[in-house]
Amino acid sequence: MTVTPPPEALRAPLVVEFPFTRSLGPVQSAFLTGLREQTVLGVRTETGEVLVPPVEYDPATAAELRDLVEVGTTGTVTTWAWNPAPRPAQPLATPFAWVLVRLDGADTALLHALDAPGPEAVRTGMRVRIRWAAERSGAITDIACFEPYDSDPVAEPDAHDGRFTDPVTGIVAAARLDYTYSPGRAQTRYLHALAERRTVGERCPSCAKVYVPPRGACPTCGVATTDQVEVGPRGTVTTYCIVNIKATHTANLDIEVPYVYAHIALDGAGLALHGRIGGIPYDQVRMGLRVEPVWSEDGRYPDHYRPTGEPDADYDTYKELL
Repeated sequence: MTVTPPPEALRAPLVVEFPFTRSLGPVQSAFLTGLREQTVLGVRTETGEVLVPPVEYDPATAAELRDLVEVGTTGTVTTWAWNPAPRPAQPLATPFAWVLVRLDGADTALLHALDAPGPEAVRTGMRVRIRWAAERSGAITDIACFEPYDSDPVAEPDAHDGRFTDPVTGIVAAARLDYTYSPGRAQTRYLHALAERRTVGERCPSCAKVYVPPRGACPTCGVATTDQVEVGPRGTVTTYCIVNIKATHTANLDIEVPYVYAHIALDGAGLALHGRIGGIPYDQVRMGLRVEPVWSEDGRYPDHYRPTGEPDADYDTYKELL
């Protein structure tokens, strides 16, 4: 009996990044502008509680909040966790503590980094103060970190009108997830097949649906999918959208807009996968269009799908795959 060895385990770095741009309301604008000016603002609720960081609506009553107050730049650690191996873009490059700090005059705690020589130097209840960044632009990073500081608490916050010269009105939050992806058995077989210009799914032994890409188990029946099934290469456009915003910071998506991204039901598959449609004007793409893959230069995956020239598929043949 011949035993087929399992495919080589695959590993690859993967980065998911999305720079999110948002405008600021009056409370958040005042808070971030205040940080630029080395001033920490909170907001007072109807019950007299001071929230730092401030929010624009009371989390308990949903009432609009506008009563700004200035709190201290010193505070008390309420809880903490040691970070022995800082990651890129974290506040400090050397080991530090993540801390929740209740600033003097505030009733809630602010999350930030504490510069300390080791975990033995950190404790709940210790007094700390803000270390301001040398260059400030109106962001939470204007607080470089906290540092130990022996002082007495300041009891009452002072009223503040929230007015500053040249207020910050918007921010860009660069959300990023950087990790190493290791596909499971089903995904590994799928990727190895793509390298051979084949598309392979797996069939559920219970409902007989063929999943492409395979998931290793049927999400409907909850049983393992072990039978491999080669599908396509041709397929049918089931639904699509026209993309009018150009992708940025992504070399392999440097595509002129507008273009079409579609769900494509490959022949023999039990659900549709997504892919870009090329070789046809964007306004001529339609449901039922028959397409085939055009492989990338290195031949490892379909770069896009183009029309085959066949007559459009009848709606009844793909309506269950919408």
